[in-house]
Amino acid sequence: MENKYEELREFLKSSEWVKRDELKTPKDKDIKRPLPVKEYDETNLISLPNHKNLSLSNDSIKDLVKNRKSRRKYNNESLTLKELSFLLWTTQGVRDDHIRLRTVPSGGAVHPFETYLYLNRVEGIKPGLYRYIPGEHALVFIKISKDSKREIIKAANKQKFVGEAAVVFMWTVIPKRGEWKYGILAHKLAAIDVGHLCQNLYLATEAINAGMCAVDAYDQKTADSFLEVDGKEEFVIYMAPVGKYDE
Repeated sequence: MENKYEELREFLKSSEWVKRDELKTPKDKDIKRPLPVKEYDETNLISLPNHKNLSLSNDSIKDLVKNRKSRRKYNNESLTLKELSFLLWTTQGVRDDHIRLRTVPSGGAVHPFETYLYLNRVEGIKPGLYRYIPGEHALVFIKISKDSKREIIKAANKQKFVGEAAVVFMWTVIPKRGEWKYGILAHKLAAIDVGHLCQNLYLATEAINAGMCAVDAYDQKTADSFLEVDGKEEFVIYMAPVGKYDE
């Protein structure tokens, strides 16, 4: 077992451990770069409101970092659509109208993630599963099911508090986006980058007097099935329920 641990630890180390011939990437072979965002139906977009004039309960970065913690108890209050707009902008928003320049860092600006949302209580929008389109700052509706709450709890390894959230963020990774540029190093970078993304959500939820809890203990097969992704070229990597809470 100890040898197995040592083998797995190599994943965390600098790229110096990789043989030079293993660093050949699809980019080196002039293979076309993967799309930065999955295709979507442009006629089915739900535009999100401008969040710039959103009144924050706290905009002190010092206080937000100090107060940040995982919160698992949510009340029945809904998020506003403008609050949701703000949370999405802080986690995958586009800067300077350039799809590869986002509000979170990503090695080589590959941004290998897609953001899915189970909307349970958001003012002005029907419950269901949606996907965020960063370049348009809009949502695409995917599906609604009377069993969605049960399915989302099952996907979260039967953690019931996840189903009580106003919104559940579910991030998938599309490995080929990173592999195109970084080959076998892409997977370490994706693991690092998803942490940047989730930490931004922690701070943003605190800023609107809401709470969240990062969830990495999920059922892979069930979560992938719920999002209707193949589990190979795209699969769930992280989850985070968000909701208002009582002091």
